[in-house]
Amino acid sequence: MKTVPQILKDSKTIAIVGLSTNPERASHGVAHYLQQHGYRIVPVNPTYAGQDILGEKVHAGLQQAADALAASGARIDVVDCFRKSEDMLPVAREAVAVGAGCLWMQIDVVNQEAADLAAGAGLDVVMDQCMKVQHAAMQ
Repeated sequence: MKTVPQILKDSKTIAIVGLSTNPERASHGVAHYLQQHGYRIVPVNPTYAGQDILGEKVHAGLQQAADALAASGARIDVVDCFRKSEDMLPVAREAVAVGAGCLWMQIDVVNQEAADLAAGAGLDVVMDQCMKVQHAAMQ
């Protein structure tokens, strides 16, 4: 298991599950911050599929996002989740299926079954932490 600083240092492409078009939402602020710090964000939200958020095309699911990235030789390093805790198990299954490196559950997102499933498949898991806060703490 990598540490949080190692995950942030080694990752380049972050799929943001539940990214909102609303700049007032935490998902939007975190994604914008990560973009400004050199990460490529990949929006995943079926509500906005086909639209653009922060200049990136929104995908309906992680499989579509992974397929689009694969065409350019890239992969999903981190699946950063802005979903309800009870909705995390299917996201964890998708993260495993696409070969992501890490399942990251944001503050107040806690699902031990999803964490165990992802960790059992070899993904690093971070739960109940904010990527923006953790990254800023390293600066």
